[in-house]
Amino acid sequence: MKKVAILQSNYIPWKGYFDLIAAVDEFILYDDMQYTRRDWRNRNQIKTPQGLQWLTVPVQVKGKYYQTILETMITDSDWAEKHWKILQLNYGRTRHFDEIAGWLEPLYIDNNYAQLSQLNRSFIAAICGFLDIPTRISFSSEYELVEGKTERLVNLCAQAGGDYYVSGPSAKDYIDESVFEKENIELSWFDYSGYPEYPQLWGDFEHKVTILDLLFNCGLNSPEFMKFA
Repeated sequence: MKKVAILQSNYIPWKGYFDLIAAVDEFILYDDMQYTRRDWRNRNQIKTPQGLQWLTVPVQVKGKYYQTILETMITDSDWAEKHWKILQLNYGRTRHFDEIAGWLEPLYIDNNYAQLSQLNRSFIAAICGFLDIPTRISFSSEYELVEGKTERLVNLCAQAGGDYYVSGPSAKDYIDESVFEKENIELSWFDYSGYPEYPQLWGDFEHKVTILDLLFNCGLNSPEFMKFA
């Protein structure tokens, strides 16, 4: 049985995103989908002494034009240095900062990303590497796409050789389960509830921040506070 999940790429996603990756054999970045403003595609949150703060990658948005995530270009070459300095300022006191900075800083400083999708995949792959998540990561653009929201997911899963599809719970609003049944692909819903708290700086505990918060605070012990450990 091969398990597949399909989800749009996000910038430095939260821990639940990586638990979903770890739960499957192939994780398909669904970047043929429309880029949505004020979403997780190009931004995420960190904790600071003043509360939550957004880190946002500046991108070009073409008005009313239908723009996919794959087509979305980064517009400012200085954003990476700014983001790294903000991370240093707010996480430099964490127990595992140096451990994480050793491989994370070069991702910010030594690369010049043109496409948002390329940037997101690089960071996602690097974080999976640190967490020892062996899941294959691919792009939906590597496969043929068909019409229909559920039909496209089923077809992508089948092309990847999958017979078991793991979906995020929010997709219950639009997925037609009968399409999966017709193609003999088992469907399950991932559960993001029940995460334990971990040692975290700056006030009340927050679960839905970038996974970098967990990594800086817990290092190689991070999986103990995730589902795949």
